[in-house]
Parts: sequence; C-alpha cells; structure tokens
Amino acid sequence: MISESNYVVSHPTGNTFVRALMEELTKSQQLGKFYTTIGSGLGTKPFIQLICKRRGYSIPDDKISRQWIPELVRLLSKGEQSKKRKRTDHSYLALDKKVSSKLTNRDTQVLHAYEDGAYYSFKRAKELGIQCSYELPIAHWSTVRRLLAEEADRYPQWEPTLESPRESEEKLFRKVEELRMAERITCPSQFVLNSIPDDIKRNTPCQISPFGSPPSQTAARKTSSNTNKSLKLLFVGSMTQRKGLADLFEAMKMLNGEPVTLSVLGQPSLPMNFYRQQFPGFSYYPPCTNHEVRQIMQQHDALILPSIVEGRALVQQEALACGLPIIATANAGGEDLIDEGLTGCIIPIRNPLKIVEKIFYLIESKMAKEERIFICQMKAKQYSWRSYAKNIIDFNLSSLSKLI
Repeated sequence: MISESNYVVSHPTGNTFVRALMEELTKSQQLGKFYTTIGSGLGTKPFIQLICKRRGYSIPDDKISRQWIPELVRLLSKGEQSKKRKRTDHSYLALDKKVSSKLTNRDTQVLHAYEDGAYYSFKRAKELGIQCSYELPIAHWSTVRRLLAEEADRYPQWEPTLESPRESEEKLFRKVEELRMAERITCPSQFVLNSIPDDIKRNTPCQISPFGSPPSQTAARKTSSNTNKSLKLLFVGSMTQRKGLADLFEAMKMLNGEPVTLSVLGQPSLPMNFYRQQFPGFSYYPPCTNHEVRQIMQQHDALILPSIVEGRALVQQEALACGLPIIATANAGGEDLIDEGLTGCIIPIRNPLKIVEKIFYLIESKMAKEERIFICQMKAKQYSWRSYAKNIIDFNLSSLSKLI
C-alpha cells in the first residue's frame, strides 16, 4: 500500500488539468504539497482569497505553498512582449528553484511537474530518490520550433504572432534535461506523444491521458437550420498562425458569397486592423469567461480549429459539450474526439481548400440538427477529469508498487 501524502505537485498558474489532478490526489489522501505562485485553498484567510480570487483551489489551504513576488511582478508589468516573456520565465524558474530547496524524501515519493518548471526540482528529486513524473501539455519543443519556423516562411506577415522560435538556448536546454530526467511522461494527445524523440520513448514509459470535458449544455441552441443550407462557424483561441488563423482566413476568402459566416473569439497578438486587412468579414468576440464562451458557442453551428501545433485544445471538448461538431487538424490534439462526419471532420494542416471542402460537407449534411447535438454531447461525456487524473496517479503507482 502506498503511504498517504506521497505526491508533490508543482505548477506556476494552476489550470484546469492541474486542479483535476490535485482534487483527485486530495480525495485519495495522496497530496502532500502543491507549489504554485499565487493561489488560495479551502480555509484560507479572507484577504488571501481576495487577492487570489481567480486562482482558487478545492484543496486545503495548508497544502499550498506560494511564491508570490515574481508572479505579481509579471502580472503588474507592462511593456514589450519580449520583456513579458522574460518575466514569465523568471516566475517559472523562481518556483522551480523553491521546490528544489524545499523537497525532502520524508513523505514524498512522486514529484509531478510540467514543462518549463521542472529542471531544478527534478535534479533535486533524482538526488533524493523521488520519482519524477512529467506532464508535457504541448508538442515537444523541436516539433513546435520546426512547424512554426515553416509558418514564418509561409506567412511572413504573421511571423510576429509566433513566439516559440524566439526561445533562448538556455531555456531549450532546460526543456531537454527535464524530459531526460523524467521517469514517467504523460501527454494529453497522440500528437504530443508522437512528437517526443524516439530515444526518450524507448527508455521512458509514456502514456496518453486525455483531458476531461465540461458538463453538457442543455440550454436552447440558437443555431441555423440545416434546411437553410447555411453555417455559422466559430474560431476560439489566440489569434495567431500557431492556431492556423491565416489558413482559415484564406478558406473564408474562397467562400465569398456562400452562406457561411465566421466569428473569432480570442486575444489578438497584433492590432485588430491587421486581422481586418487579412479578412475583413469576421465578427469578433474578446476573451471572456468559460461560461460566456459556452453561451457564444450555442449561437453557432460548428467549431473550426485548423491548428498547426497544440497539445490538446480544450475548446474542442467544450464545443462538443455544447453540441457543436468540430472541424480541426490532428495537430489540435483531439483526433480521438472526431468520428468523421458525425462529431466533425479532420483536416490536414496548411490546406485552406480542405477546410472549404469540410465546411461544404457540414452544410450539405442531411443529419438533423438535434441528432448531431446529441451525438456530439455523448462523445464529450466519454471524457472525465477524474479519469484523466486517475490515469496519472495509477501510471506512477504501477512503478512505485514494484519498489515496495
């Protein structure tokens, strides 16, 4: 039997999948400590709750160790993107070094950490005999760098939206070493797993643990009827060519005069007039809460995500839970979510013509709107956050059991 409180988890900002893992570890009494920058747990002081209102966790507050200052500096900083990226790197590194300094093997058997935040803590864990569990949420850096460098050549005007090629050699060295030190590697999709170098996969156990889906949305859908032969498309994500937005705009130009509309919901990387110059005919929604995103989804007929490189875009499962089919590349990380022609369509990267083809497929589909909504929502329900977390816990447990 594995002892209680045997996990330490480290993540600077604590997103949805980090929360899911910690909640499952807490239920099974295996969470020793969660290291983060800013965050509050159950039973914390009111002023901390106020400061951390967007980073609250459903775990006891005494399980959280915070590294405030570098993250506060990052959040309050203004200026060029390059300076903001440096402050982000500094915040990640400061937390990594703190975990390294606090780590002991008294109660800890597993350290679970994430890309860009595990180098120093993994080095210390190896010295202490603590198992290093690594989660790679996006494709391996070499794949990201190669694909985005090619995009900079394809669409030079979109190059400022591509950040990965600008990463320092020092940061890339840490990425390499993190993966090399890992004893268990978890990926959210087949695309991410395929991107890991073969020598790492030969020597380190790897698994896929898909993210969970939000609850299905039962509110009335304001979608166009199939009998109208029209389609309201929605793109959700950062407005970059990493997400394939340039290819989507090219496809929409080909559809000039067809009964297809496009809405874009996301954070611009460049002034809005840049995007209007590429394709003026889209409706724009600024970033908003998850609840608001799902309300907007229910006003559309399909999600479109022609991504060049991702990990597993959660927006795909959010769309399915709202009853929307997906038109997406396998590089968006959700190939398993798409039953071709039913829950959506797979498209190749860098192919606006194929995007047009699949749009027409959905327009001409004879499937009733209500039937497609039901099929999409049933697909979303196959993926739970508890299953995601248990996969990681059991994956590490299988190794620890051999040592007992």
